[in-house]
Amino acid sequence: MDQRKIVRVAREDLHAHLSIERSLWKIRGVDKNFANAVRAALGHEKNKKLADLSEEEIKKLEDCVEHPEKYKIPSWLCNYRKDMETGEDKHYVGSQLILKIKNRVDFLKKLRCYRGVRHWSKLPVRGQRTRGHFRKSGTVGVKRKK
Repeated sequence: MDQRKIVRVAREDLHAHLSIERSLWKIRGVDKNFANAVRAALGHEKNKKLADLSEEEIKKLEDCVEHPEKYKIPSWLCNYRKDMETGEDKHYVGSQLILKIKNRVDFLKKLRCYRGVRHWSKLPVRGQRTRGHFRKSGTVGVKRKK
C-alpha cells in the first residue's frame, strides 16, 4: 500500500490518516449518521483508515456518497427529501447542496411566504426569539443618569 496523505472524494480533499467515517464528516452534506451508514454499507470495519483503501474502493466510496440509493442506505438519511421538482429523496454533497439550498431560499422569497419574508429581512426563520439577538444596529440598553 502506498502512503497517501490526502485523498480526493466528492470534490473534497480528505485526510487519509483518519478513519473512513471520520474523514467523510469533512464533506459538506455528510453528517455522522450518514458517514456511519456509508461505511457499513460498503462493509468496512470501524477503525479502517482512508489510506488503506485501494483506488477502486475509493471510487466505490465516492459513488456511495453521491448515490446512496444504489447501496440500500435508507432514504431518511438523505439530506434533501421529497424534492420539489421530482418528489424523490435525493442526497446532495458539496457545491450541489449549496446551490440547492440557495435555489430553495430564492423560491421562498419569490413566493413571499412567511419563511421567504424572514429570509429576505435576515431575521430568524425557525421561531427563535429576537429580543436579544439578530440586531442590525448597535446595542440597546439603559442610559445612565448624569
